[in-house]
Amino acid sequence: MSNALYRLSTANQYDVAVRNISQRQSALSGLQENLTSGKRVVRPSDDPVAAAQAERALTRLSRNETDLRALDMQRNTMVLAESALGQAGDAMQVFRELVVSAGNGAYTQTERDAIVQQLVGLRDQILGYANRQDTNGQPLFQALGSAQAPFAGTATSVNFAGLPGQHASGNTQIAKVLDGDAAWMSVPTGNGVFVVARSAANKGNVWTDTGQVTNPSALTGHNYSITFSVAGGVTTYDVVDNGPPPPAAPSPPTTLLSGQPYTTPTTVAFDGLSLQITGAPVAGDSFDVTPSQPSSVFSVLENAIGAIRDARNPNGSTNSGILAHGIARGLNEIDAAMNRLQASRGLAGDLLNRADRIENELDTRAVQLEDDRSRAEDLDMIQGISDFQNQQVGYEAALKSYASVQKLSLFNFIS
Repeated sequence: MSNALYRLSTANQYDVAVRNISQRQSALSGLQENLTSGKRVVRPSDDPVAAAQAERALTRLSRNETDLRALDMQRNTMVLAESALGQAGDAMQVFRELVVSAGNGAYTQTERDAIVQQLVGLRDQILGYANRQDTNGQPLFQALGSAQAPFAGTATSVNFAGLPGQHASGNTQIAKVLDGDAAWMSVPTGNGVFVVARSAANKGNVWTDTGQVTNPSALTGHNYSITFSVAGGVTTYDVVDNGPPPPAAPSPPTTLLSGQPYTTPTTVAFDGLSLQITGAPVAGDSFDVTPSQPSSVFSVLENAIGAIRDARNPNGSTNSGILAHGIARGLNEIDAAMNRLQASRGLAGDLLNRADRIENELDTRAVQLEDDRSRAEDLDMIQGISDFQNQQVGYEAALKSYASVQKLSLFNFIS
């Protein structure tokens, strides 16, 4: 066993004591900084791995907040679109009621002309709903892109100035606008399968209902004409198949029914469809039966207005044939238009429900990300206070120890 003696100078003891105090003071300062900030990782050098995890969580939190702000803007726009469709539906209902009232047999044509003025105002109001914009001046029904006013043109011919289609929704967003073409420009005419149109040259008071399909498998999609003849006081009608509509190649007319006796009302049936004709036709009166084609809400409204307005005879009386036929067709097409608007409103409601679900998911994700960030860099306050107090006790002990060492100098014992 070594008996070597080690001599430590007083200066060396002082250096060790001062260094110990300095280290404890630095550690105490760091713990105090942690307590003040509430973070275990104040700077990346404290824990590089935890700092990187916290930074990733903060980046994702920032992106999550951006998604929430965008979703809120999209939802506000969709609320406006849903509201516009609801107001348009209410206006359409009032329009329909006025059209029904115009068919009242007790009304004069002058009274019907007053109804026409109300209908024109409602039509313009509904066009305003279709062109409504959000708070940023963007059309609510611009589809995949359109001009500032998606629906433009004259009262009798309104066109959609845009690209039809519906924006897709994602996991963090919903479509911010609706397809205006689907909502306002895709109304089936007639009964949805075929349209019965009264010839403008008709002189008699004769009209039809909208017709119905009796045998879908027998439908041809051809154009037909029904023409009346009167000889010796006996009225008959012929049904002619005029072939498929363009762009198909034309075909020669084919007579399907000839010289059929007519009494009011009469049900005419051919090629899987039937319609009821009522009234008193004159020779040469006719009806055209054509396949249904998509039309616009505005054309439907204008056709109904035109039927009521054009029912005036030169002598001021009402042509019951024009009025009855126009109202029957108009009501059917107005109902179809209201169904289209209601379907688009349902889509808007579904998108709003989806926005609520997305918001809940984003909120849940924000909580998870905040928890990840907290675990990476936040301080356990109980543990932090305990460590601070322990370090403070050690620091005070070091100070007292240093004060005692200072008194061990030999000069303190020389008198």
